[in-house]
Amino acid sequence: MMTNDRRVFLKQAATLAGAFSVNSLFNQAHAAEWEKASQKINHLSPAQAAQDEDYWSVIQRSYSVNPNIINLNNGGVSPSPIVVQQAVERYNQLANEGPSYFMWRILDQGREPLREKLAGLAGVNPEEIAINRNATEALNTIILGLDLKSGDEVVGSKFDYPHMIQAYKQRVMRDGIVYNQVNLNLPSENDDELVKAYENAITPKTKLLHVTHVINWVGQILPVKKICDMAHAKGIEVLVDGAHSFGLLDFKIPDLGCDYFGTSLHKFLSAPIGSGMMWIKKEKIEKVWPLPSSGEPHSKDIRKFEELGTRSFPIEQGIGEAINFHEGIGSKRKEERIRYLKNYWASKVQQIPKVKLYTSLNAKYSCAICGVSIDGMTPAELDTTLFNNYKIHIVGISIEKISCVRVTPHVYTSLHDLDKFVKAIEEIAAKKKA
Repeated sequence: MMTNDRRVFLKQAATLAGAFSVNSLFNQAHAAEWEKASQKINHLSPAQAAQDEDYWSVIQRSYSVNPNIINLNNGGVSPSPIVVQQAVERYNQLANEGPSYFMWRILDQGREPLREKLAGLAGVNPEEIAINRNATEALNTIILGLDLKSGDEVVGSKFDYPHMIQAYKQRVMRDGIVYNQVNLNLPSENDDELVKAYENAITPKTKLLHVTHVINWVGQILPVKKICDMAHAKGIEVLVDGAHSFGLLDFKIPDLGCDYFGTSLHKFLSAPIGSGMMWIKKEKIEKVWPLPSSGEPHSKDIRKFEELGTRSFPIEQGIGEAINFHEGIGSKRKEERIRYLKNYWASKVQQIPKVKLYTSLNAKYSCAICGVSIDGMTPAELDTTLFNNYKIHIVGISIEKISCVRVTPHVYTSLHDLDKFVKAIEEIAAKKKA
């Protein structure tokens, strides 16, 4: 007969192995079926595989999305696959069997294997990765933690995410730094023009550039590596907001050439809602102050940024199954599928009278997100009409000269749902025309 101690030991061992063992939920639920489906398309390029509906129907079945709503706002937050949800539930049940024991002595030990897997996905040293709750937390930690002094200048964009803009404005009020924002002519397919916009704002006092890899409002992909190279040639550091690129575009963080990087994992990686990641180049860790206090604020150990007190260990450990899910598809294949879905609907609606796109369809400059408008309708009106009449969920955007709704499919999105969206735009535009 198995003793209680033995049962506890086995449960602990299984938990610590978790997502990175042969018994992972992903392996149990999908490995065999996905391998069989992949064999049928392995001879295809990622762009060709993006159009194989038989393969993608297998992926689509792995989600539990509401069939009564067509969710095309995956740019805000993406649903997690079923196996990721199950992982969070499993860890939550375990934690509640004895929170202070199972959280701190068992689940807390799973952070190091997770750190290594995230580092592998990002192409960096595990000692440069901190796990947190979202891009806002990651980027604010760096923005508020850098030793910027009165008169030091930071250059960002008017199209950066509001939480980051407010963080810089807080430093203006608190420390007297100077915060300059460049305007960008979007959509753009001109790298030189985009790089020049940042370069023209630089002065001898500029210490940092803040660059959004994929602009969340309309999905514009910026030439980050070229911007970083330009900045470094002038002795300026670069912080990259990768909230909408990580888990979507097929890249490694060193490819960007930046010094700091923050992202949310609950967007295109489809990790549990409320999970994020921060990367700081190893030699720069000691100079960044942690946001929550640390006993050794100038430590070179990336873990000083993880002293958050009681956190959601189930959410944190659920990230592992999302990585399995992502790698089961393949980064480039996933990127090409989501780009194909965006181009599928966008290329159709741009032919409709009174309809305007705010995003390039060039693969170099966009992937998942695309902005669209109908003449004579505000973003709020189009948003409301799409949901009330068609049960299609998107989000309205109004910033600078851009006034549109943002549409963002994901791997679970079907062509049938996108056809419904295109038909809805046709009908709404026709009524507006009349």
